[in-house]
Amino acid sequence: MSGDFKHALSGQFARVGKALSNANRLELLEYLAQGDRSVEELARVSGLAVANTSQHLQQLRQAGLVTTRKEGLYVYYRVAGDEVIRLLEAVRAVAERNLAEVGQLIAINLASRDQADPLAAEELLSRAREGDVTVLDVRPEEEFAAGHLPGAVNVPLGELESYLEGLSHEQEVVAYCRGPYCMLAYEAVARLRERGYRARRLEYGYPEWKLEGYPVEGEAFRGDVEEE
Repeated sequence: MSGDFKHALSGQFARVGKALSNANRLELLEYLAQGDRSVEELARVSGLAVANTSQHLQQLRQAGLVTTRKEGLYVYYRVAGDEVIRLLEAVRAVAERNLAEVGQLIAINLASRDQADPLAAEELLSRAREGDVTVLDVRPEEEFAAGHLPGAVNVPLGELESYLEGLSHEQEVVAYCRGPYCMLAYEAVARLRERGYRARRLEYGYPEWKLEGYPVEGEAFRGDVEEE
């Protein structure tokens, strides 16, 4: 009897692992970690077809990783809780520690863009409060509106060039985006340095900052979750 119970329980745990065993679904969870999104919004930012996006979201929902609520004709998705973001962090940590391919991908695609040490969250918070640093959120506007670091200025990567016209060289600039491997922050830092700015990126992104309990601004609350 106990063996049957344990096997059945392991089978339920495996549902979570199965839901995570797809690169598209992992990326959708990363987008949802920034804030609530509709199927149509997720399809647009991910580059997937709406039907394909919906199928992936249903699998994530069946595994208890996301929840939904309705607003008019639209269904909005959100991560089921902070434990989902912690799970994504754990997956990244295990893969980075044990898969040589992960290190190679990071070295080729990220390390070459940014040789500087990232700024720790505690130091950034202290320096931002003292007005000693300019904080740039280089995510899209809708993600910034869903929540951001205190005092951060939203400058999506495509708008960075025009923003530089009024940016002083006196302060160090710190950029952040969706997470530790988000290319937006790396690219922003590289462009800033090419133009003579002292620039670094935050050691991780907005979801991790919020998860650690640091203050945030502008959190959009879409109301109670309403299952379909």
